[in-house]
Amino acid sequence: MKKIKLFCFGFGQVAKYFIRNLINEKYDLTMVATNTSETQTKIVDNFKFKSFFFCNEKFDKNLINELKSSNLVLISIPPINQEDLVIKLFEEDIKSSNCEWITYLSATSIYGDKKGNWVNEKTYPNPTTKNGKARLYAEKKWINLFKKNKIPIQIFRLSGIYSKDNNVLNRLKNGRLKIVNKKNHFFSRIHIEDIANILNLSLKKFKAGEIYNISDDYPCSNKEICEFATSLMKMKNPKIIEVKEIESEMMKNFYKESKKVNNKKMKETFLYNLKFPTYKEGLGEIFNQLI
Repeated sequence: MKKIKLFCFGFGQVAKYFIRNLINEKYDLTMVATNTSETQTKIVDNFKFKSFFFCNEKFDKNLINELKSSNLVLISIPPINQEDLVIKLFEEDIKSSNCEWITYLSATSIYGDKKGNWVNEKTYPNPTTKNGKARLYAEKKWINLFKKNKIPIQIFRLSGIYSKDNNVLNRLKNGRLKIVNKKNHFFSRIHIEDIANILNLSLKKFKAGEIYNISDDYPCSNKEICEFATSLMKMKNPKIIEVKEIESEMMKNFYKESKKVNNKKMKETFLYNLKFPTYKEGLGEIFNQLI
């Protein structure tokens, strides 16, 4: 049984599913994480770990020794004010650490709008949103660390994440779902369990300096997914609105971009068959858990 110590900058849904995966794989796991409230001991699925305070540029300095003694580091904290605070505050500590595996979770928003065309890891990134630009800036910082200091970093560009807690079925049930009328709008997604599985596989197939699109096999319109959800739930289609009627700034940005994300490199590198190759399998399982 391999002994590992995982340090998680941020502890959102990806980190939670990842540690569940590691526990199920019977790793001898020690874990440390960060949170934005206070240093405390936390428990997830009967697994106890220390979580240190880290908010903006303030942090519990005791986390530094924990970071240096970790051999795995997962970074899911998004850039703050266009800066990657992990690099800004902890670059020297990471350089002098025992890290063998560092994964930065980025997003496919770095590609920008491709008018519904396919993108792969060689596609020139041209982000149009603040978040996309900040993600790309952070990616470049991490890759420079690899090139200059041989820091063992890989970057996962995640498509839209869905899970049993965050999905179109819940929004439909709660009356929060609307269909946006926009032709030829494509986007890609990935189930949270597939992300955790691929993170796990990458422990054994790690190659520093690589970037991977993490996405399922079937990009499609949000309208198609909404209609599938209503058929599963046996509910009427929700209200159709125009793009100009969208109130959320984040959703407005979402509909400014259209692209299909290629996952060939991910599947070939990690020899992975997706558990949920399309939204139909993913939402189908979630629906079965609801009834």
